[in-house]
Amino acid sequence: MAAAGESAPPTMRERYRAQVRHEVKQAALAQLAQAGPAAVSISAIGKQLGVSGPALYRYFASRDELLTELAIDAYRDLAGALAAASRAGQGPGPRFAAAARAYRSWALEQPHRYRLLFGPPLPGYDAHAQPLIDAAQAAMNVLLGTLGEADQATAPPEPLASQLASWARSYDHLAGPAVAMHAILAWSRLHGFVSLEIAGNYASMGLDPARLFEIELAALGTG
Repeated sequence: MAAAGESAPPTMRERYRAQVRHEVKQAALAQLAQAGPAAVSISAIGKQLGVSGPALYRYFASRDELLTELAIDAYRDLAGALAAASRAGQGPGPRFAAAARAYRSWALEQPHRYRLLFGPPLPGYDAHAQPLIDAAQAAMNVLLGTLGEADQATAPPEPLASQLASWARSYDHLAGPAVAMHAILAWSRLHGFVSLEIAGNYASMGLDPARLFEIELAALGTG
């Protein structure tokens, strides 16, 4: 029996359920890496694990639910990598640069998970459902937190200023419009660069993406 204030240890049934869910996710990640989100199939995973497809629906109600959990896991993993990297920097610029490098490294190491988060959504799949928005919040908060107070002379005009302030508040962050705009534009440039790199565009041009990336960071004023 658990002591007062302590949670009871998981039961055998709970441990078995957690293990099956973990194995299903690992199989789904392999499918994702091989052929993208469209290839994720609960029935195929069931065959691989020696379990009937219908039986696995007791663990994930649908393929979309499975994809959503994979995306939430990926957002949490990415946010953790960004936060850990940003803590190594001293001051807003170096902290953002460290987080940006971690963003690129995470995408290069796990391009299938990066594409799951930021690639085109599958037809009929709600890629902007609230649980996914909530999961993305932690990663964006790292960017907002590293940028500090932007030069107020760069503050955007209305109505964009109010829209940016409202967006920042939706992320539980008190950043002003200038900081919010800096974060969104910086992320847009990071995403564009990384998406081109993992698609092999720079390699096909005979260019060194690592050197290009450092130049991009310098252009952002954070290198």
